[in-house]
Amino acid sequence: MHYRDELKVKAERALHKKAAIGPDVDLEQFDKTSDPHAYLTDDKLRELPEGDRQRLLMSGVDVSEQDRAGTYFQKDTTVVHCKSKQEGIEVIPIRKALEELDWIWDYYWKLASVDTDKFTAEAELNLHNGYVIRALPGAKSIYPIQACLYIDKEGLQQNVHNIIIAEEDSELHIITGCSTSPHLTKGIHVGISEFFVKKNAKLSFTMIHNWAEDMAVRPRSVGQVEEGGLFLNNYICMKPVKTLQMYPTTHLVGENAVARFYSVIVGTPGSEYDVGGRIFLKKRGTRAEIVARTISNGGRIISRGHLIGEVPEIKAHLECRGLMLNGGLTYAVPELEGRVDGVEMSHEAAVGKIAQEEIHYLMSRGLSEEEAVATIVRGFLSVDIPGLPPQLKAEIDKAIELSEKDVM
Repeated sequence: MHYRDELKVKAERALHKKAAIGPDVDLEQFDKTSDPHAYLTDDKLRELPEGDRQRLLMSGVDVSEQDRAGTYFQKDTTVVHCKSKQEGIEVIPIRKALEELDWIWDYYWKLASVDTDKFTAEAELNLHNGYVIRALPGAKSIYPIQACLYIDKEGLQQNVHNIIIAEEDSELHIITGCSTSPHLTKGIHVGISEFFVKKNAKLSFTMIHNWAEDMAVRPRSVGQVEEGGLFLNNYICMKPVKTLQMYPTTHLVGENAVARFYSVIVGTPGSEYDVGGRIFLKKRGTRAEIVARTISNGGRIISRGHLIGEVPEIKAHLECRGLMLNGGLTYAVPELEGRVDGVEMSHEAAVGKIAQEEIHYLMSRGLSEEEAVATIVRGFLSVDIPGLPPQLKAEIDKAIELSEKDVM
């Protein structure tokens, strides 16, 4: 049986399998079809309506493509813009890759499991598109590549599969912005992502979500890091969403491999988030870090973190801090699992409110109460991410700044 046929059989068996964690979503209420959209030239991309451009900018996507090494833009089910601007960096729609490139089969569904749940099954059986972004051996991206998964059609179920490869000794930086058009209220995004970080390669992946209030979001991500590789995985969601459930997993399979997960999440009224991350440390000298900053502004947030030390001489740290502003729920679930002697693992978790003495101190320095609270919140959300290029740090700071009004 052909590999793709085997995947189809597994997916069909899992088509009604609920996710292991997080609330269930009835997929029957969504439409999997979409009218095709015209391809956008560079000029047409820059001429998008102002409302669309602002939505994209708040998710880290700049239609001017200034300081970008390439762009992938998918609207609903259609790839409307795709190109690389730097030699040694490839940006390819995944359907095209599956049709034309033999090597893609060495990566497709090799880390993620097609039968994990009904969402992975849907992504295989009703794949719309997605991207393949690859840095060739020794290539180093000067500017980040931007990828946008955009939903314009009301009630659409968007199914994508992304494969990201940093070949040996390469350096790859990606900003992926997921967003909806200003008029859209309801839909679901199902996204599969597989990350391959080869020997001595570096990959930073920054995801910024800017969804509509009645959106359901179900990403499924798995990564693998080889000897001496570094994987930085950053996630920002400061806008309303009906339900978001994600639990990215990474396997450190080479000596001295490193993975760091950082997330900034603001839970707004009516929104439900079940998020976290899991890292397996499988070789000596591997290091891992999971850092989460969450603010409950009336939303429900479950923040998970799981570190698994399978061999001696590994180091891992988990940090989860939650701030309560206007009610809601913050639930931290930190897990450390040491399976042998000689592991070094730690965690800290805290949930609290803004101390009045901090507000009073800043007010005594001339700030209003609102300015004082905003300053404290801004400091709380500021996460120092070692090894992040200045351009990406600026994008994260910009996303937080653009969202501050909603937070307050």
